[in-house]
Amino acid sequence: MIEHFDPSLVDWSRSQFALTAMYHWIFVPLTLGLAFIMAIMETIYVKTGDPQWKKITKFWMTLFGINFAIGVSTGIILEFEFGSNWSNYSWFVGDIFGAPLAIEGIMAFFMESTFIAVMFFGWKKVSKKYHLASTWLTAIGANLSALWILVANAWMQNPVGTTFNPVTARNEMSGFWDVALSSTAINKFLHTISQAYVLAAIFVVGVSCWYLLKKRENLFAKRSIIVASVFGLIFSIFTAVTGDGSAKEVAKHQPMKFAAMEGLTQGHNGVGLVAFGILKEYGEEKNVDFHFKLEIPKMLSFLSNYDFNSFVPGINDLIEGNDEQGILSAQEKIERGKVAIAALRELTVAKKDGNQARVNEIAAQFNDPDFKENYFRYFGYGYFTNTKDLIPNVPLVFYSFHIMVILGFFFIAFFMLFLWLGIKDKLENYRWLFFVAIASIPLVYIATQTGWIVAEVGRQPWVIQDLMPVKIATSHVTVTTVQTTFWMFFAVFTVLLIAELKILFKQIKIGPKGGE
Repeated sequence: MIEHFDPSLVDWSRSQFALTAMYHWIFVPLTLGLAFIMAIMETIYVKTGDPQWKKITKFWMTLFGINFAIGVSTGIILEFEFGSNWSNYSWFVGDIFGAPLAIEGIMAFFMESTFIAVMFFGWKKVSKKYHLASTWLTAIGANLSALWILVANAWMQNPVGTTFNPVTARNEMSGFWDVALSSTAINKFLHTISQAYVLAAIFVVGVSCWYLLKKRENLFAKRSIIVASVFGLIFSIFTAVTGDGSAKEVAKHQPMKFAAMEGLTQGHNGVGLVAFGILKEYGEEKNVDFHFKLEIPKMLSFLSNYDFNSFVPGINDLIEGNDEQGILSAQEKIERGKVAIAALRELTVAKKDGNQARVNEIAAQFNDPDFKENYFRYFGYGYFTNTKDLIPNVPLVFYSFHIMVILGFFFIAFFMLFLWLGIKDKLENYRWLFFVAIASIPLVYIATQTGWIVAEVGRQPWVIQDLMPVKIATSHVTVTTVQTTFWMFFAVFTVLLIAELKILFKQIKIGPKGGE
């Protein structure tokens, strides 16, 4: 493993990956949610035989197809970046990280690719039930694809089911189901896809309201709003529930991220939940303070541990340590990590010298439970000298988290209102709500993007929590190479986004065609 790094290369590699990931996530959530919404609509068509439902299904299927094509192209580039920009990371954990990505390609991607052809081109070639099955299998395949990618990401947040092989300097999978079914993976998958379903539902409601505003396709719009509102209400509530579960996982496995999410400098018992606040200037001392904050007493302690008086560590506890709570200082973790790195370095030298006896001796040391728990557990810390580098960008994480939560509760109220008015057939009495629905489409995209900012910026400086810092995960490439590809991708993705929006807007203006 490399021990020297170029800060500029790390920054540009991170920027390129962030650029690709954020563009990719513009397209993916709409695909995941719209797939199930149109499957539900087609199910109603098959059950009722009403051609209006076929017309509705085919329209949303067209928008799904436009979005799906762009999403695939950005996703492929994202996966290739692990080899091009993050080869040291891929070497260190490729035996684990590669497995779910391989499953995603072999099973999920080919599954949705197969049935999507029948779904688009099989309307007059296969039976209604066979076509319906293809639509459902396309939706399931798309979401299975997301499952395996999120399993891989969850492992980076909480590396379980792994054993380090010091001879090869690689992590090896010791339990596939430990990785696939970890509590972190389950919560991340459920929370992420439920967010995607909310986004798709808002998109359907917003577009449908545009038709009502233009006094076009009223029956189509009203039916779409009711289906999307039911779907969206269920999953907006589910998003809040899974968000609570995800927060508990963060509190347990990534306490620094959790402290940053709430702007908690000093931990204590009975910590209140900051519903919202405005941070003061965040300087070199890394002390978080507020101009003002709206706080719910003791609620953060309860949400973390189901105990209103439980202790929640703050940033200072995690950096300076807290003997009463059994929290090691960051400096102590750094020293222990250096012991593990020195042992690995010594093994590498012994291996080059052909000293097999020494290699076996050090390898046995790495397999010792006491060494694993007290030294290798902090392996990644050994690459740091300044403890302040272990603190993420607190203002960015704090504001992103609270924007996401506030918008999440807004969406619950949004769906409740539209569902009630839709059932009562009173939507047209409140035309101002049509503008709210259209404006909510960019808001839900902001919510999903801020969610990923919390997840990824919040775990900095780690690419693998506690085991590998981002700064040693990069490839041996020049900064100029990464800068060049960054601007290339930026240009290409921007063009793709503009092209997709133009095609979507054009298709929406054309409107749904006849069901038969």
